[in-house]
Amino acid sequence: MTNPLLEKAESFIHQYCQEMNIGPAEKEKRIEEVQNSILTTGTYSHTTSELQFGARAAWRNSNRCIGRLFWNSLQLFDARDALSKEEVKEALFNHIDYATNDGKIRSTVTIFAPREKNKGPIRIFNHQLIRYAGYVKENGEVIGDPHSISFTQFCESLGWRGKGTKYDVLPLVVQLHEGEPFYFNLPPDMIKEVVIKHRSIPEIDELQLKWYAVPIISDMKLEIGGIDYIAAPFNGWYMETEIAARNFADEKRYHELPSVAEKMGLSTKLASNLWKDRAIIELNQAVLDSFKQAGVSMVDHHTAGNQFALFEEKEALEGREVTGDWSWLVPPVSPASSHIFHKRYKNTWNSPNFLYQPSFIKKNTEQNLIKKSCPFL
Repeated sequence: MTNPLLEKAESFIHQYCQEMNIGPAEKEKRIEEVQNSILTTGTYSHTTSELQFGARAAWRNSNRCIGRLFWNSLQLFDARDALSKEEVKEALFNHIDYATNDGKIRSTVTIFAPREKNKGPIRIFNHQLIRYAGYVKENGEVIGDPHSISFTQFCESLGWRGKGTKYDVLPLVVQLHEGEPFYFNLPPDMIKEVVIKHRSIPEIDELQLKWYAVPIISDMKLEIGGIDYIAAPFNGWYMETEIAARNFADEKRYHELPSVAEKMGLSTKLASNLWKDRAIIELNQAVLDSFKQAGVSMVDHHTAGNQFALFEEKEALEGREVTGDWSWLVPPVSPASSHIFHKRYKNTWNSPNFLYQPSFIKKNTEQNLIKKSCPFL
């Protein structure tokens, strides 16, 4: 009978040794160690070097990421020994502080202990470590980020209360070893935010838009050689369209385009006058300029496309096929100006990789809505 974990582990060790130029004797020794561990205990542990390579390769294999050119620069923080509340809190705070770097964003991943048999894992409930809350008023009006409504309600069921503004930073919610979820707030001075201003249309400044500097994804699992690290927050830096053309512009998010158009003096009665196109370009310009003036790393979608083309060239030289999810890679602004628009990619998810996993909130929401708060908060 085949052992799926053993097969995945051996495949990963072969890949690791090949790319790290490790000789056959050392490779066979390591494979034997892994085999013995799996057959004896049912699992195995990665070395720090294997963990770093695996995380970097996972970024390289991330089909929806246009910024993969820099995959080999990902900084690892090995937090597998962080088991207590304070240790987990310290590791997450360290990630935010290191990645932010006063605006000079550093690509970072923090990896906690993996899922194991008979051992409750560490879970992070947040979609991103830094994210704005979303509130629904009695009349149905949404204040803040609609994407965060359910998570905000979950935080409130734990006892958290925000100020009710458009930009309330949500707390970090963590669960240790199948215990009750708990939360802790981020220190305000740890969160770098950028106020959005336009270089030549000061009326846009009146909207008082702002966004946080670092997108740290925290609800995906990192799979390396058959081992699932379900708590492995990671970050790169923003492309301006992610904020301007999606977070601000999407109707199911902040839906600011009509307000931007109004500030520009554009009529929104007819779609044929292209008010949306004109507004979204100026909003993208404002975000780019504001991040630059604040000294915060950001890439524009044209530069990002060129970087992805270079990534494709480098991967071809290494004999690796670039996989991708076209609908995510193609920029939402001026898509046809990018070479990505004119190509097709195999949407095959190779290993290692960052993968989506079921929401931890759904499993805990009903229980916490009844209890209203955790006994130890």
